[in-house]
Amino acid sequence: MTEGYKGRIGLLIRDARKHRGLTQSQLADLLSTSQSAINRIEKGQQNLSLEMLARIGAALDSEIVALGAGPTHLRITGPTTLSGSIEVKTSKNAGVALLCASLLNRGRTTLRKVARIEEVNRLLEVLGSLGVQTRWLGDEGDLEIIPPKELRLDAIDEEAARRTRSVIMFLGPLLHRADTFDLPYAGGCNLGTRTVEPHMSALRPFGLDVKATDGSYHANVDRSVSPRRAIVLTECGDTVTENALMAAALHPGTTVIRNASSNYMVQDLCFYLQRLGVEVEGVGTTTLTVTGRESIDVDVDYAPAEDPIEAMSLLAAAIVTRSEITITRVPIEFLEIELALLEEMGFVYDRTEEYVAANGHTRLVDITTHPSDLHAPLDKIHPMPFPGLNIDNLPFFAVIAAVATGQTLLHDWVYENRAIYLTELTKLGAQVKLLDPHRVMIEGPTHFSGTEIVCPPALRPAVVILLAMLASKGTSVLRSTYVIARGYEDLAERLNELGAQIEPFRDI
Repeated sequence: MTEGYKGRIGLLIRDARKHRGLTQSQLADLLSTSQSAINRIEKGQQNLSLEMLARIGAALDSEIVALGAGPTHLRITGPTTLSGSIEVKTSKNAGVALLCASLLNRGRTTLRKVARIEEVNRLLEVLGSLGVQTRWLGDEGDLEIIPPKELRLDAIDEEAARRTRSVIMFLGPLLHRADTFDLPYAGGCNLGTRTVEPHMSALRPFGLDVKATDGSYHANVDRSVSPRRAIVLTECGDTVTENALMAAALHPGTTVIRNASSNYMVQDLCFYLQRLGVEVEGVGTTTLTVTGRESIDVDVDYAPAEDPIEAMSLLAAAIVTRSEITITRVPIEFLEIELALLEEMGFVYDRTEEYVAANGHTRLVDITTHPSDLHAPLDKIHPMPFPGLNIDNLPFFAVIAAVATGQTLLHDWVYENRAIYLTELTKLGAQVKLLDPHRVMIEGPTHFSGTEIVCPPALRPAVVILLAMLASKGTSVLRSTYVIARGYEDLAERLNELGAQIEPFRDI
């Protein structure tokens, strides 16, 4: 690897490519170049034109190499002590699922307090290209969605679709709207891989056959096929369950879905389907019984519940900065395992009596954190399907473990290579040892010191680095933070309201 800017750019391109799940050959195809050229670029051995940088940025959906005004960076001055109160925003993953599910309804859907994040923006662009009218109502994040009589499936915005992994959840609703259709997909989502084949298995009983060629899903629907027995999901996945639910919602018989996820975003989708007049039994369990409708045409108003992953982010921020803050509207039923584990580690907090979210179902509390002396847990920390420790909450235990006394083993068995990004904490002074692509050993306590780090291309590890910087002595810089904006609304500004010193800036 050559030194200098070409080498640094090459590393950024390589990391972004791997995060998108692309091989060098697949990226080369997207750019109409050769695999050997991509190899030279990633090794820093290739001169790059501004046009090629822009094309790579678009193909990888990475502001790291995007042009224009330049990526947004964050300058953090620490160590920080937070104070005050902050409200948890509604669930990103529920909002995304509900946007896809709105295609089931021929009437108007109004969603309340939708998270205004980049992932949502990309889906709105895709929906708009299909002829769906969407508009924000007021300043609270309320969103109105009105579908056309006929969707313009041949006019789909391919660029926006390739910049969201959520487009696969269009398969469930669209199989009832057209006998054949094409959907662009983000690179790397090849049929037969772990992330895609479970969707195909769940939707084949509804007559859907999908082939993937040239970067698109080519879907054909056989109307003579319908579920003859219970659908057993080969993976207890959130989006897989959501796709099966949406397919069942417009199937006029009764569908039983087994090994279903009972996670928070799935429950919100179930409650929304019930508002549409679909019968859904077993919400919160791994067996869902759905009695669908032949058509759905109702005006519906729905408020998704609050986001347990954002709540965990805020808890971690308070813990690592030894701060006393109040976090309101915490969806406690989806954080009970995390809080029980934190209590074992020595975390001290108060919480209010439970109250009900605007969706009429989800249990909420307010939590007040207290500065706590933490110690490592006796056993390893690993995620499980709900009601276990949430897969997306695992990375936050890396920065929490870094301030705890003793050794903590984290086992991220679900995602390939996500654990690797947690080793970036070593640049801030943490002792994080990578044991293999799925496991890290963390030894604390840590006295963090500020430094400059390029934002990892994975959402939760990126936020983990930001939280560690809040606790770091001196000035830190987190570069190219677009990935955080994909999953969090105004996170830096909201932390500043609690007393953080985070300054966004651009180089250009």
